[in-house]
Amino acid sequence: MTLAPAGSHTSDPNGYALPWALVDVETSGLIPRRDRVLSIAVVTLGSDGEPVDEFSTLLNPGCDPGPVHVHGLTAGLLGGAPTFDQVAGRIAAMLQDRVMVAHNAQFDYDFLAHEFARARAHLPVTRRLCTLALNRRVDPPTDDLRLGTLAAHYGVPQTKAHDALDDTRVLTGILRASLREAARLDLLLPLVACPPRQDPRFAPKPPKTPCAFRNPGRLAPGAPLTQGMKIAITGDTDVARAELIARSVAVGLNVMGSVSRHTSVLVTNDQPSASASVKARRAAEAGIPLLDEKAFLTLLDDVRPGLPHDAEGAATRPAAATAPAPSAAPAPTSAVPAASAPAVAAPALAIPAQADPQPSVPRRDGPAPRGRWLTGRRVLLLGGTHHDSSEARARVVALGGAAAVNLSASVTDVVLLAGGEQDRRMPRITSLRLPVHRTPWLTSPTDTATTTSAAEAAASTPRVLPRGGVVDLPSRTGTPPAQWNVSAAWAQQTSCEIDLVAFITDGDEQVARDEDFIFWGAPESPDCAVRLLGDGPTEQTITIDLAAMPPAARKVVVAAAVDGAATFGDVGPVQITLAPGADATRLAQATLDAATTERTLILAELYRRGPVWRFRAVGQGYDHDLARVARGYGVDIAG
Repeated sequence: MTLAPAGSHTSDPNGYALPWALVDVETSGLIPRRDRVLSIAVVTLGSDGEPVDEFSTLLNPGCDPGPVHVHGLTAGLLGGAPTFDQVAGRIAAMLQDRVMVAHNAQFDYDFLAHEFARARAHLPVTRRLCTLALNRRVDPPTDDLRLGTLAAHYGVPQTKAHDALDDTRVLTGILRASLREAARLDLLLPLVACPPRQDPRFAPKPPKTPCAFRNPGRLAPGAPLTQGMKIAITGDTDVARAELIARSVAVGLNVMGSVSRHTSVLVTNDQPSASASVKARRAAEAGIPLLDEKAFLTLLDDVRPGLPHDAEGAATRPAAATAPAPSAAPAPTSAVPAASAPAVAAPALAIPAQADPQPSVPRRDGPAPRGRWLTGRRVLLLGGTHHDSSEARARVVALGGAAAVNLSASVTDVVLLAGGEQDRRMPRITSLRLPVHRTPWLTSPTDTATTTSAAEAAASTPRVLPRGGVVDLPSRTGTPPAQWNVSAAWAQQTSCEIDLVAFITDGDEQVARDEDFIFWGAPESPDCAVRLLGDGPTEQTITIDLAAMPPAARKVVVAAAVDGAATFGDVGPVQITLAPGADATRLAQATLDAATTERTLILAELYRRGPVWRFRAVGQGYDHDLARVARGYGVDIAG
């Protein structure tokens, strides 16, 4: 069959005609480095979309099969199945020289990577395509992007959910239909280059246990150490560094790999000098006390009890411990009210109390407020200067609409600013017969006949947040869903790449351990509470498991950084979305515009306020690079 209707563009620039290998796995859990694959199915297609081969098998994982109520695979059923290493060769042959396809592809890819590593075999996957990411680009008119929902939308029969082979056959139909839609919209496919199997993220590594105690502040002269103090070590030591760290952790200290203004003491045998280490120089700049190894070992014998992190984050410092005066934060370039200036060195935006409203939920019925006639509309703006397009997108949001950053099936209107007629997407927009307007339309609509009713729109669209807008995570039982996805999307770039990162911070706006900085080189926290997913060249996602968050965590800060000399003025708007899961209905979205010179952008925060978790669209930009922003949160990227 053809993958696009007659006349649709399916040539190599968009990469539609490729050999595919569609994969689905059922697993004993959600953490690839810990859990195992219980069953696998692979279906291969030619570049014409026609089936070539298929294979499926149950697997004996040699461990508890996990949630049997989900996948139905009991230990007895799996006991006589082959182990993964016995079928790895067959699977590798089917994946060879093909693009691996899966729904939430990074999940399946990571599990395969770990299984192949355990089997000491080569995983021959160099590129993958996620049908979930592809459909986020297409943006079909569905309530969510679950496999069953998309199957119903595209008319693909599904007979047995959570059966690997049936799910893979369903995925075949969804891939074909999604590629047809992508061709209709002239979309580039979100192909992701895959790291080699030897990538260190696939090596087994024990998670670091989070420190159970709150940081009591700096070590005072002549005072004892207290559990929870942040300790940094630099230079040569007589005792092996690993042993020194192990002894410190064993008595309740928090050993960090970098120095911040919240460091309690720096352990070093070196005298201060112009040639001192980076850690020593930063300690001197921040006035952090120094302790030589001998004195530190003596104090390790009498560490005083610390204050544990409580469940609600209401713990306070002991009366005897005084926090150091905060150092000046790097000045943000995006204008914020004076009352919003951060009170600590971390660069997160502190929205005033009046901008942090009572629990707010999306409207589901009733008329839209007067003047919000764009409710339910998704508007794509083309052309204009950065300033003009930013103002126009803000106007769209003020009118109740959503500002799109890419052409998709959900775009309802196009507004042309100066030069917008020259945009490469205009021929496709014309062929799709989308309504095209000039800028006065945003002030006084002339085409009200196509306006969606407020009740219908509110029932089918996520809440649109302005910059600084806040929404409470919904809860039916007093606890919000554990799994949340914060996704960021931007227009296709040719001159730079965008890196999405996250910081898990405590009540001091600091990471409690080095591993609480999540980025491409360390894409998950040790407890897998926060993970980075690469969904393609125009979208990345931070997943957050509230149930697995360490006790010190009070906030997850999601930021983006431009790699290279470009700025967010070159990139344009960034759209963020919040959803309770990878394929679930979106709860909220925001389109954030930086000014012209920012290289780093704080996009959003998921934070705890008493018993309530909240999401804030931030949009705070900084001219400097990610390394300087990270230091504000207590992370030294340079090591």
